[in-house]
Amino acid sequence: MTFSLFDKTKIPLLSKALGVYALRQKVIASNIANIGTAGYRSKRVVFEEELASALQAHTMNGARTDPNHLPIATQTASQAAPRVVDSAENAPASDDPLASGMNNVDIDFEMAELAKNQIRFKFAARRLSDTFKGLQKAIRGQL
Repeated sequence: MTFSLFDKTKIPLLSKALGVYALRQKVIASNIANIGTAGYRSKRVVFEEELASALQAHTMNGARTDPNHLPIATQTASQAAPRVVDSAENAPASDDPLASGMNNVDIDFEMAELAKNQIRFKFAARRLSDTFKGLQKAIRGQL
């Protein structure tokens, strides 16, 4: 196991968030592009639930002293991974099977999700940029 100076900062989590938002952008764009495709099922990116369970599991640390003991905190926040799921698995509240007339893509819902995702991406990118600026100041002794 290697240790990085940045593991104790918010850089790994912000980097992971940017990756998730980029993946979500691709999935939403795919949904919008396939609005006229008959039978297409919209997709969603599930990550926040995975992260929440990883963070909750990480609050208890322990060591297995016996092989019969249950493992504690087997997943960390950095190990949480996004999943692309079919909309039937994680459908919005107003899931109309023929929202576009041909499939279940709802253009209003997708555009709202696109706007929310862009805001989240910009926020995470700004926080990451501010973190690096703070590190640069610390290196220069300007704190």
